Amino acid sequence: MSNLLDRYEALVASGELRADPEQAAAAERLAQLQRELESTAAPRGVLGKIFSKKPPAPRGLYLWGGVGRGKSMLMDLFHDNLQIRRKRRVHFHAFMIEVHALLREERKKEEGDPIGPVAAALGRDMRCLAFDEMVVNNSADAMIMSRLFTALIRDEGVTVVTTSNRAPSELYKDGLNREHFLPFISLIERELDVLALNGPVDYRLERLGGMPTWHTPLGEEATAQVREAFYRLTDYSPEDADHVPSAEIDVGGGRKLFVPKTLKGVAVFSFKRLCAEARGAPDYLAIAEKFHTVILVGIPRMGPENRNEAARFVTLIDALYEYKVKLLATAAADPEDLYEAGDGRFEFDRTISRLMEMQSADYLAKGHGEE
Repeated sequence: MSNLLDRYEALVASGELRADPEQAAAAERLAQLQRELESTAAPRGVLGKIFSKKPPAPRGLYLWGGVGRGKSMLMDLFHDNLQIRRKRRVHFHAFMIEVHALLREERKKEEGDPIGPVAAALGRDMRCLAFDEMVVNNSADAMIMSRLFTALIRDEGVTVVTTSNRAPSELYKDGLNREHFLPFISLIERELDVLALNGPVDYRLERLGGMPTWHTPLGEEATAQVREAFYRLTDYSPEDADHVPSAEIDVGGGRKLFVPKTLKGVAVFSFKRLCAEARGAPDYLAIAEKFHTVILVGIPRMGPENRNEAARFVTLIDALYEYKVKLLATAAADPEDLYEAGDGRFEFDRTISRLMEMQSADYLAKGHGEE
């Protein structure tokens, strides 16, 4: 049976990870949770399933810290090594979109409080729910979270494991009607172990080694730079360049978007695929929610004759900026020279400003989805 702690210690021993006391403590706690979940997952037989109550949910974990401290890496190890069938890993934004859809359907029945039935539907085939990047930035989520997660944990026996860039007390800070959200913070502190992963090293940014994020002009040198950045961010060997995984993501309306290369929250796209084809805000928001880093290659100079492509590019950058996605790019020119004077230039000025900010140390230090 695969053990998370053994895998983590092997990565440290091989030099792929640097020894970090807070990381090691989090790995030990996750390994303990792995053992607890696996020990209560044994089949109980037909009669046992009929007459026995669900086993109590092992105590979950809230792992928080700044960007690049290894939260997603630890979550990868936990989920990949957890040997139970009823587990689910999902980005928090995607989960809450699903919850609101289920609530709408349940309200149509006009049979009372919809929270219980929705929690039951979600928990029916799930013992462990793992979130990437819990961040709350709208009142619709804030209003229901305490009751929903109380039902999932206490009534449905679901163990919740989540990462976040914020301490529980900082969630939804200064948000509208935050008083309705405070019971959720109390729930986290009561039902989950809260561990800080806030060491002095930003591993993700350190791996970039001060490399610039905007590479111009287009050509072999710029391509080599973003290729190197991809390998540093994902630990993928350059020797395996032909075997980088691809994926499809759901962008709504039954449509899928092909991602040519993606690993560990990093995605690679061409400008042509994202901006020359007919796409809109839902596509770009799906990308921004899914990936913490986007590598965009082949951005050309644009003018009035490329107004459609430029408009899509503006929408793409707005979505990435809103979710604080890291952007690495190869381009024909610096941001201020991408769009020639003429029709459409005025609308492009804000994008230039955002592209410049997205290269700054302050922006790069923000967590994915952080306001």
